Amino acid sequence: MRFVDREEELRRLEAVTRSPGPALVVVWGRRRIGKTRVLLEWVGKTDGLYWVADESAPPIQRRYFAEALEARIAGFGQVEYRDWEALFARLGREMDRARWRGPIVIDELPYLVAAAPELPSVLQRFVDLAGRQSEILLALAGSSQRMMQGLVLDARAPLYGRAREAMKLRPILPGWLGPALGLRDPRAIVEAWTLWGGIPRYWELASSFSDQNAAADALVLDPLGPLHDEPARLLLEESPSAVSLRPLLDAIGAGAHRVSEIAARVGQAATSLARPLTRLQELDLVLREIPFGEPERAGKRALYRIADPFLRLWFAVVGPRRSWLLQAPRDGRLALVARALPRLRAMAWEELCRLAVPRLAAKLGGVSFGQARRFWRGGGPEWDVVAESVDGSVLLLGEARWPERDPSASEISEIARSLMARGAPPIRRPEGGLIHHAIFVPRRPPGLGRVAGHVHVIDAAAVVRCLR
Repeated sequence: MRFVDREEELRRLEAVTRSPGPALVVVWGRRRIGKTRVLLEWVGKTDGLYWVADESAPPIQRRYFAEALEARIAGFGQVEYRDWEALFARLGREMDRARWRGPIVIDELPYLVAAAPELPSVLQRFVDLAGRQSEILLALAGSSQRMMQGLVLDARAPLYGRAREAMKLRPILPGWLGPALGLRDPRAIVEAWTLWGGIPRYWELASSFSDQNAAADALVLDPLGPLHDEPARLLLEESPSAVSLRPLLDAIGAGAHRVSEIAARVGQAATSLARPLTRLQELDLVLREIPFGEPERAGKRALYRIADPFLRLWFAVVGPRRSWLLQAPRDGRLALVARALPRLRAMAWEELCRLAVPRLAAKLGGVSFGQARRFWRGGGPEWDVVAESVDGSVLLLGEARWPERDPSASEISEIARSLMARGAPPIRRPEGGLIHHAIFVPRRPPGLGRVAGHVHVIDAAAVVRCLR
């Protein structure tokens, strides 16, 4: 699959390369997010060196690293280094002598730190002393988000405050999914997003299939598929391991969204779940959702949801049926996917609509809106999309629909009447403020004229196009 997106990340990395003086770069993000590909693209445009660590013993790790450096520093790999301090001390001298700045990229740093806890302090001295003398450019990367963030964001960490660039890679937006998978139809792009989300590795695996449902079967449902055990791998490969958090993911994936519901499913006290749920959020595996207008710290109505579309698919169709899938025929597996997809597509579409709202001013009467959220309260009405204009004068209330058949003009009018009949959610807003309404559907009906009131009809083409 060709390299797509990440222009901003590469621009920042290349700016560091052009700037004078020593520099430390730290890159992290969940597994499969594309860190290695970004770093290789960067190194390929410079005179840099990329090396990925493994889980070997420290002496073997040092030997492998020294042999990799042989490609830039003759004779570097022919010496046995007693410790990391000795290796980096010589590296600084040799880089200065060769007038070679790098960048040197060390990927999967957590493997090295797990075996040699003193390494962050060694790197601190390398950056502070040798780096200042030779303008070394060093990049550290890893998938263990807790450890990587701790290296640069924890005030007690040796490398705190030393990174010129500290980047967390996030999922790629759906506007890039079409080019990656060869899809042109916006509806097909949203449906593929329901399966793979914004994780480049999943896109790469799916790119060889012409039918995305067949891809889901072969890659995910088939017990021999490369993604059949993906959640277990994601948790196991964290450092420290996050395997103990798996029951919480199973509970949330099965439909328990409130803390009390999750606690009941896993048999633990609700008061004991604050830290594990926070860690799942830090790992980008779970999203904490609060109603529009509620303060961030509000907890009474907070809901917890699986954050990634792919993992929602996994917990909906694979997690509860592992034994059945071991013996199920392909037709049965495909039927299972087909039954689960309508609900999963509706969820993914709602999320994309909320994500797109701040970018849709041209489609929303020229009004710029801030972040959109859902609104719910007890047994009262719910709104899929609620946002306030940047100047606070307009409230946007939206309904997101993803029917299997594209709605007709009369159905759009009926949705608009139902939406407006709900009134406004009980949230604080300026007196005399305007209310605009929006309906989000896969395709706008041909020939649809003006819908009564301030009702904007937004289709998948507009949503996908703005999310790039």
